[in-house]
Amino acid sequence: MTDELTMERVLGAAARLVGVARRTPVLTSATLDLRCGAPIVLKAELFQRTGSFKFRGAYNRLSVLDPAQRAAGVVAFSSGNHGAAVALAARLLRISAVVVVPANGSRAKLAAIEGYGAELRRYDPATESREEVAAAIAADRGLTLIRPFDDYDVMAGQGTIGVELADQAPDVELVLVPVGGGGLAAGVSTAITGLMPGAAVIGVEPAAASDTAQSMRAGHRVTIPEPDTIADGLRATEPGEKTFAVNSRLLKDVVTVTEDAVVDAMRFCFERLKIVVEPSGAVPLAAVLSGAVGAAGRTAVVLLGGNIAPADFAAYVAR
Repeated sequence: MTDELTMERVLGAAARLVGVARRTPVLTSATLDLRCGAPIVLKAELFQRTGSFKFRGAYNRLSVLDPAQRAAGVVAFSSGNHGAAVALAARLLRISAVVVVPANGSRAKLAAIEGYGAELRRYDPATESREEVAAAIAADRGLTLIRPFDDYDVMAGQGTIGVELADQAPDVELVLVPVGGGGLAAGVSTAITGLMPGAAVIGVEPAAASDTAQSMRAGHRVTIPEPDTIADGLRATEPGEKTFAVNSRLLKDVVTVTEDAVVDAMRFCFERLKIVVEPSGAVPLAAVLSGAVGAAGRTAVVLLGGNIAPADFAAYVAR
């Protein structure tokens, strides 16, 4: 297989995930349609295994390891969804896994990662780089580093969301996806371009973490300071090298939303749809609810996950 993200690669990932990943539902709401002025479908990845879309990419990446790599094991760095996804995928495939996590990370998230069977390696965010810690462990123990987004097989796994959408909502004209490092956007845009060439894909970021939006306008990758946003899954300071090459070519645009708009979208999901969506997962819905993106024709919105502590969720939606 060539070292690039292709439709063939995405379809290969879809075949590997059959019977393993959940085919997540699409949800609709008459109230949402009325408020946005167009029919909206919500791809509910919060119902995916581990509570987020990340399981798709992690399982696909681990599935293509060769026998020697499987025997040696893997290492990943994450404070949440990617770590949990790698941990569960490794358990299912009987591969040992180490996940580098912040010492001050959410106890609930770290417990979930450990509960899936991964070995935790804590690091101090104030004095250590998680990427460097993970790379050192990989080199010392001969492990394969599983990157959270800048990997074609991870992107291909995330792209299976687009494969499902093409079957579940073949008449959509616009697809909105959240953008952090860009792996989800790259995978979904590849699938949508291949299966529904008439549909456009737009990325959405928090205004405080607009590295991809700035990069798209500059025509090259831009690095920003550490973002301060409640959307903790989208706090990238720079787009991935591989993901940006795909997204700059396939995304129609990347727009941003405010923190208040994100909270409004979380509240809407809870009050009207009776589902809990984490801040990162609510970002693309915030774009249509706030008018940052005008929904023209049937629009699909990817809700990427629902992993948030009850107390944090309550505090956000009550403010």
